[in-house]
Amino acid sequence: MDTPQQDILSAFPHRLNPHAERTRRHVADWVRRTGLVHRESAWRRFQRADFGWFAAAVYPTADATRLDLMADWFAWLFLVDDQLDDGGVGRDPSQALRIVDQMCAVLSGHHPSDPPSPDTPTAVSSLADLWERTAPLGRPGWHRRFAGHLETCLRTAAVWEVGNRVHGTVPSEEAYVVNRRHTGAIYVCMDLIEIAVGVSVPDTLYPGAEFASALDAACNVVCWTNDVYSLAKERSRGEVHNLVYVVQHHRGLDRSAALDHVHTAIREETDRFLRAEARLLTAHPHRAGQLTPCLTGMRTWMRGNLDWSRRTQRYARSVDGDTERPDEYLEARLMGTGGCP
Repeated sequence: MDTPQQDILSAFPHRLNPHAERTRRHVADWVRRTGLVHRESAWRRFQRADFGWFAAAVYPTADATRLDLMADWFAWLFLVDDQLDDGGVGRDPSQALRIVDQMCAVLSGHHPSDPPSPDTPTAVSSLADLWERTAPLGRPGWHRRFAGHLETCLRTAAVWEVGNRVHGTVPSEEAYVVNRRHTGAIYVCMDLIEIAVGVSVPDTLYPGAEFASALDAACNVVCWTNDVYSLAKERSRGEVHNLVYVVQHHRGLDRSAALDHVHTAIREETDRFLRAEARLLTAHPHRAGQLTPCLTGMRTWMRGNLDWSRRTQRYARSVDGDTERPDEYLEARLMGTGGCP
């Protein structure tokens, strides 16, 4: 794969869930069984991404069943993201919103007794499977937060990102940083920490400035690390939603200087997380039993995402010397119609 000019250093130790190999097998079976992946070319690309290992790196203490569920969420999120980034639906706002409406309906009204109809897009039917398995593990307050984050993720991608592509707009740095935490589904993945480890952030603390500062800093580290490692591939396809390119475009920098800027920003956000974490635990010592596992989860997310980014082939621009084309790995039935360019 293409690698950044300098590596990103992490303040946190590498950890890996002991159930990694089992989860790799599970998620491979799940995407086949649900119909998310059919064609051999799509299957090869899915295998190269290694979402089972990714889940094991960012949720190192989850039990086997919950780790399987985390990996299934990753597969779903990344495959839907591919459709919105690389497929025809990602350049058709009305079509993107139609499919997003169906997805959001699952979170607000799906019941196990409501089987999907034959023409239900695979992305919707597989989301129903995920939500049916996830909802019993969370509290009502968590349900509302998670559903809100996932809906915002999908709608921001369907409206803001698609609109930028249609109009040829490079977003401002400020707008990009805020929206990237949504389009990257990182709030969703941070919510899943509570499911993976079986704890809950108190509803009274979650919206507070102290918790938000730690959460947003951790999310930024994850998103911007992803941008560094995915830059070459995304720019080869003309994608503008990448912090390195946004900085390069608006500040008039060359790519090397823009990468240096983002590397520095990642270090600064890591330091901001550590300061916020210390303030939060000092201010709420009686909540340490709930806060510490979640903050530890943010730490392992920052490190595990870096470790996965270093080894995955998802961001390789070519395979065996041949450039991958979206029509080779996008499954049209995933989004109903028009999934491929």
